Amino acid sequence: MKNHNLTSHQRIAAFSALGNYMETASDSLHAIIEQAGYHNSWFTPANTKKALHAIAKTLVKPVLADWIQPYLPDIDPMSGKTVGLVLAGNIPLVGFHDILTALIAGFKVQIKLSSDDKYLIPHLLDKLIEFEPAFKQHISLVDRLQRFDMIIATGSNNTARYFEYYFKNVPHIIRKNRNSVAVIWGDETKAELSNIGYDLFDYYGLGCRNVSKLYFPKNYEISYFFEAIETFSTVINHHKYHNNYDYNKSIYLVNGDRHYDNGFLLLKEDQRLASPLAVAYYEHYNDIESLTAQLNERNEEIQCIVTNRKLTTIAPSFSLGKSQEPALDDYADGVNTLAFLLSNK
Repeated sequence: MKNHNLTSHQRIAAFSALGNYMETASDSLHAIIEQAGYHNSWFTPANTKKALHAIAKTLVKPVLADWIQPYLPDIDPMSGKTVGLVLAGNIPLVGFHDILTALIAGFKVQIKLSSDDKYLIPHLLDKLIEFEPAFKQHISLVDRLQRFDMIIATGSNNTARYFEYYFKNVPHIIRKNRNSVAVIWGDETKAELSNIGYDLFDYYGLGCRNVSKLYFPKNYEISYFFEAIETFSTVINHHKYHNNYDYNKSIYLVNGDRHYDNGFLLLKEDQRLASPLAVAYYEHYNDIESLTAQLNERNEEIQCIVTNRKLTTIAPSFSLGKSQEPALDDYADGVNTLAFLLSNK
């Protein structure tokens, strides 16, 4: 019988080849990008290509090898266990890192796709199997998970409660809603500040790494912020984003809620972190020490923090414009997925 085990070197080589493919302009990749966009209008070709590029930058042999190096030799030989993956679909390929982590660690995967992202991931997995046919025995796409040894499931706060109950008897990672925040110091140049537009508007703000809450220093001039992000005004041209902008604007006007409006983003003062689409909440802070303590108290709600200076926060921080470019070890919710899997091998 043919041996379907793979060494870590073979797995790295296959994912590296896949990374190269993601950066190509092949007809097959172009066709699947178009198909994904027809199915889900949030997945514009530009946004899908952005997601592909962000992933491809990590699928490089030395980068992959450095990532798994601390876990060798646990990663070889392969495990006979199966990891069930319940994927989200809020932005293109958001579940890819979980697939990569499980397969690179030597597990089989049983994948329940999101109905919002049901074309891109199957296509990439087909290509991965082309590059390394032995992966075929380790990858299953299913409508219903069964006979799995551990679970990684991503969903809303409501579905997370269901997941916690349903998967309580197996090792699991259950991810809930999180949001990202930005800390503005007040001395950023307009060029530096403009980069926050990527954190706000990449993927139309639908990701957990998108900034939904801004912290400005006391007496900060909002018009300066609006001027800096003006180059992102074309976001309003997307019909669904525009509908959300119009809806939230009308609610604020009817209710008499004080807000700022630049024609494509609404700013509203609010203590909450999770803002509606096309809205960013904001607060003013008096001193950075108190703000840091506040952010640490709310760590369970925060995916990452965007800022141009170092903060002593629990949540990871990224410089302005970089929230959507996580490294392989920038794990969602701060839970080391690779260590979790190997601890249950």
